[in-house]
Amino acid sequence: MAVNDARPLRADARRNREKVMVAARAAFTEHGEKATLDDIARRAGVGPGTLYRHFADRETLLAEVYRHDIEGLAERGRALSEQYPPGEAFAEFLRMEFDYIKAKRGLGTAVKQMLGTGSSTLIECKGVMRDAIGDLLGRAQEAGAIRKEVEPDDVLRLVHGVVMATESAPDMADRLLGFVLDGLRPPA
Repeated sequence: MAVNDARPLRADARRNREKVMVAARAAFTEHGEKATLDDIARRAGVGPGTLYRHFADRETLLAEVYRHDIEGLAERGRALSEQYPPGEAFAEFLRMEFDYIKAKRGLGTAVKQMLGTGSSTLIECKGVMRDAIGDLLGRAQEAGAIRKEVEPDDVLRLVHGVVMATESAPDMADRLLGFVLDGLRPPA
């Protein structure tokens, strides 16, 4: 079976693919671009041949893991719109995005170093995040909870800035995110 064959996978092949994805996520998060396919196969409890049947190389595997994570994060963001009022949904998504970036720092570094900042995967994932933030932001702006001039890219940069600022002071995360949210709200 070719790596990108469109035929549906057998149940055991799906399980093995998922095991490889879980192991790769952990390895890339822990070791960044130094994660090896041998380590990933070992963590997944599969042989190298099984790993290569699903993913041609580290870059393909990394791209799939990252894409899967970002799509999941965006989906959870959409679900927040149904659970909370617009301003709260937006604030909750910012916290969720912050937690993801902080927890998966090695994965993000690996994506930038192995795939490059201009890679189609990174561009696609930024678009997915921009759309998710844009939807929540638009609703929050319509509800009067967030200033009208704020754009999705502003939010992405602010959250990344808080992640960087809290690397040496993790106990400041809630406080700094609170300041960001206060700054995004319209003046009283």
